[in-house]
Amino acid sequence: MAGHSQFKNIMHRKGAQDAKRAKQFAKVIRELTVAARSGLPDPASNPRLRAAIAAARDVNMPKDNIDRAIKKATGAAGGEDYVEVRYEGYGPAGVAVIVEALTDNRNRTASDVRAAFSKYGGSLGETNSVSFMFRRLGVITYPLSVASEDDMLEAAIEAGAENVVSSDTTHEITCEVESFFTVRDSLEAKFGEPESAKLDWRPENSVTLDEEKATSVFKLLDVLEDNDDVQNVYANFDLPDDLAEKLSS
Repeated sequence: MAGHSQFKNIMHRKGAQDAKRAKQFAKVIRELTVAARSGLPDPASNPRLRAAIAAARDVNMPKDNIDRAIKKATGAAGGEDYVEVRYEGYGPAGVAVIVEALTDNRNRTASDVRAAFSKYGGSLGETNSVSFMFRRLGVITYPLSVASEDDMLEAAIEAGAENVVSSDTTHEITCEVESFFTVRDSLEAKFGEPESAKLDWRPENSVTLDEEKATSVFKLLDVLEDNDDVQNVYANFDLPDDLAEKLSS
């Protein structure tokens, strides 16, 4: 496990998920707002909205909150107007970082992100300055219990997926961005709603960190994650298993 996923797991084990629940809800509501406006307010006809609702359920957002957010976004008032922006740069130890945000004030968000990079030993670059080091993929996960490895692999390949990796607890299906919704809908028809389904940035190569560098990188990523405008943070680092275990304890 590497990069963003590893960082998220370590922070969650430290109890950050509970402490940041209100922030998680706020971020999900922004995505619901943008998704509801990107097409019909009916999730059956709006793939992005279906993904946003799945993300809301993933953080245990009550159904009433989800419905209210969608109604507010598609109502006469419309609520806040958010735009999607992406920032790229380098963190400590030359770690490449991608930051995805939904903001109603580009200047504020750019200033906050730039300040975070500067304060924690990094530098903000131009768009596409580091994204060439990552692959943009669709990632769909199911609990291991829904199907055998062979059955999941067969269904995923038939649906147009690129690969399936089965662990002790989950099946992770990856596919090209262009086929993401087709693959997800095909698997959902066969196995039910996935545990998660999202577009992800996966690093092509990773920077292995020692404890000192990992601590510095985590400080930057944590500040970025804590920003209300920031939706997702990805980084191309890797940790030795013993260090990951130490930081998780």
